[in-house]
Amino acid sequence: MIVPDPSELVPLPRGSQLFTLPGRKPVGWDEERGAFTLSEKMRIGKKEIECAAVAAFLPPGYIRTLLPAAQMRTGAPTLPLWAYSCVGWGGGKFCAPGLLIDPNPHWDPKYFGDDRLLKRKVGISLKANSRSRLLRQLARCALEYHCFAAKNVFFRRWECPLPTSPSCNAACIGCISLQPSECCPASMERIGFVPTREEVVGVALPHLKEAEDAIVSFGQGCEGEPLMQWQLLERSIRRLREETDQGTINLNTNGSFPKRVEKLCDAGLDSIRVTLNSPHPKYYNRYHKPKRYTFRKVVDSLLIAKEKGIYTSINLLVFPGFTDREREIEGLVGLIKKTNLDLIQMRNLNIDPDLYLQAMGKGEGVGISKMIEILKKEFPRLQLGYFNRTKENFHKNPPPSPFIKRLCRKSVHGSTEPVLSEPFTLREPQGKR
Repeated sequence: MIVPDPSELVPLPRGSQLFTLPGRKPVGWDEERGAFTLSEKMRIGKKEIECAAVAAFLPPGYIRTLLPAAQMRTGAPTLPLWAYSCVGWGGGKFCAPGLLIDPNPHWDPKYFGDDRLLKRKVGISLKANSRSRLLRQLARCALEYHCFAAKNVFFRRWECPLPTSPSCNAACIGCISLQPSECCPASMERIGFVPTREEVVGVALPHLKEAEDAIVSFGQGCEGEPLMQWQLLERSIRRLREETDQGTINLNTNGSFPKRVEKLCDAGLDSIRVTLNSPHPKYYNRYHKPKRYTFRKVVDSLLIAKEKGIYTSINLLVFPGFTDREREIEGLVGLIKKTNLDLIQMRNLNIDPDLYLQAMGKGEGVGISKMIEILKKEFPRLQLGYFNRTKENFHKNPPPSPFIKRLCRKSVHGSTEPVLSEPFTLREPQGKR
């Protein structure tokens, strides 16, 4: 256990959530004793109650830098799929160790809170396109799972999701759409059908033509691996590009089929994002559990996409204490050099910390901030972020976050500039979100 660096402590941003952690005893830093202290029970009046550890979930654009300090009780349940950050209290407000890695304003929670307006827009869209199963799926994602990208569909703006695949060729430990019954519940139900090309184009084409900063993306949290439906994707992309050259067509994928990636690039794909938790096959296999493909195929997909002139990025699943281990950083540096990546999207891995460390093994990290500092020094032109980008901004550096500005000045100190949160209610984390 370590004490958070004050430079990384930020007041909880708007859109954060606070959770109790069932079956976990809280561990805190006792300033007077200069030591960590385990809190098992506390007395309120005449009543003695059992203490529970707490954690914060940071909103999109932020990456956590430390995990919650807690000790598991016997029989503690596996936690639902959220990215748990340690949390504290100071100066009259909750705070957490986190970094604003991507200040893209399109994902600010303030744009996604008007549920009444959303329901009206969903109703209008479904009435006009009552036969579209894909639109009904996106309506469910927007209303039931509160997916920001799905909400964008009905507001006709920014990034639009295009789920297509009910099957997958991996069994990721932290898959948010399918979990074994003995584990924690999945965050959402996976799509149960393969849409037609007409359904895909019916959602994507108006978005590409009319939406502000339009992106349409295959490969979503509510589906399996989109390359399993590569022929549908190829036909859809060709049709879309026959109709318009506007907007950005993106693929979020595990990159398991390089030849299929090549087909989609030739059809008119603009960008690709490949998800991985580690640049090393050993740890990649432990988490992703690939079926009939190897990590080499993943790398080949990035190489082919780059050869085809496609904007390439990886979705690096960040987990403090693992992603920032020296060997992981060395492997990541090698992968960047080999594939000449354009962007690393750094995203918090949603998983029970103990479950992940059980799979990955013990180790010690140098710190997420230090890892980012190393990457910026090794690759000054490499873009770091959290979100997909429009083709107009592929090779433009958007306004950097305060943290990245400090790295560019080779001075890491001070805190980021979050928007202060609204009042919080402690609750147990739920499986669906």
